[in-house]
Amino acid sequence: MQFVRITNTVALFLLFGTLVPAYAQKENDKQQRPQAQPQQQQRAQQPQKQQPQQQPQQQQRAQQAQKPQPQQQRAQQAQKQQPPQQQRAEQAQQQPQRARQQAVAWQQKRGWQQQGAWQGQSTWQGDRAHQWGSQHRNWAQRGGYGGSYIPEASFNLYFGSQHWFRMNALPTIYMGYPRFEYGGYSFLLVDPYPESWAENWFDTDDLYIAYDNGYYLYDRTYPGVGLAITVEL
Repeated sequence: MQFVRITNTVALFLLFGTLVPAYAQKENDKQQRPQAQPQQQQRAQQPQKQQPQQQPQQQQRAQQAQKPQPQQQRAQQAQKQQPPQQQRAEQAQQQPQRARQQAVAWQQKRGWQQQGAWQGQSTWQGDRAHQWGSQHRNWAQRGGYGGSYIPEASFNLYFGSQHWFRMNALPTIYMGYPRFEYGGYSFLLVDPYPESWAENWFDTDDLYIAYDNGYYLYDRTYPGVGLAITVEL
């Protein structure tokens, strides 16, 4: 009986001695693993935290590059508001020079009367168009502008869309065409004025003169409609 008890005791001791170190080893492993995991998580989270900080900066730079500057914005808006014909007139400010004798000869021959151009009338009311779209002719259709040119310095001071005026008086008829004065020069209106315009538009509307391979009279009330005019000598 004693031998059996001793044997059982030894067996329990061996079994208990084997289990205790194994259990202790597992507990040590559990304690070590949680310490390693937060470090790995922190390392994985650090790049993610930095990216949101970098992305807004990159987006802001991209947005700033896309947004036009105030001066560019104003220039773009002004350009969009101008009709295509007016934009061309504003861009073509460099004018050639012509001898006065040549310009006078072209005027005496009425060189603007080509390609079915308006022949003029004896009264202001008679210079009103019936169908302006078919009766109007630009300078290219007339064979080019052959009259006198305004010096560039004077043109920049008094002419262009930024310098508007009103005639304030009924134009006089000369050579069958309305004649008016502005900026120290006399002009002949060699186009009929549109039938949709009031008879007193010269007195009530803001007008300006622009250049596009020839001179045109514009009415700010009717943008995009240019009436061919020539410098009268």
